[in-house]
Amino acid sequence: MLREVWLNIGLEKIDTHKGITVKVLLDSSVTRMFMDKKTAARHGFKLQKLNRPVVVRNVDSMNNNTRAITHQVEVNMYYKGHVERMKMDICDLGRTKVILGMPWLQAHNPEINWEIGEVKMTKCPLLCEGNKGREEKGTRKGKRVVNLEEEKIVRWAVDDKKDWEREEKVEADYRKIEEMVLKKFLK
Repeated sequence: MLREVWLNIGLEKIDTHKGITVKVLLDSSVTRMFMDKKTAARHGFKLQKLNRPVVVRNVDSMNNNTRAITHQVEVNMYYKGHVERMKMDICDLGRTKVILGMPWLQAHNPEINWEIGEVKMTKCPLLCEGNKGREEKGTRKGKRVVNLEEEKIVRWAVDDKKDWEREEKVEADYRKIEEMVLKKFLK
């Protein structure tokens, strides 16, 4: 069984509409979407300066050796009929060119076959271009019904980082497992 899932995707520059194909890592432990700074420079992506730098932290919550993130890039992303516009933070990723993190995974909830590494985009939110005209369960007149929580996740994933106070604080839940799970599942 695979421990990592890699995709070949197309990235298109917004200003020139020229594109490249890159290998992308799906990583649920990452809290943003990233493009390697060398990849951005090599292919001439237009960088946008952030209003405030973002501190990079490692998995152990320690500050990363690299500097804070100061720029982002806006791109059109293409994958097997899926099309979307997204913003990626620019940082040093080493050998990895692009990482799609948890906000992207939550927003799109792709079907992932971990045995063979296949990814299907069957549950994309209405905001994705590839959804136009697609009918699914829970649709009205050919348009998918998007609930408020789903739209919030998508907007967070594609946010232009101007609204820094929107991230909610997570409170610890000290209930016993028996209090959280239905009794019929505890047997």
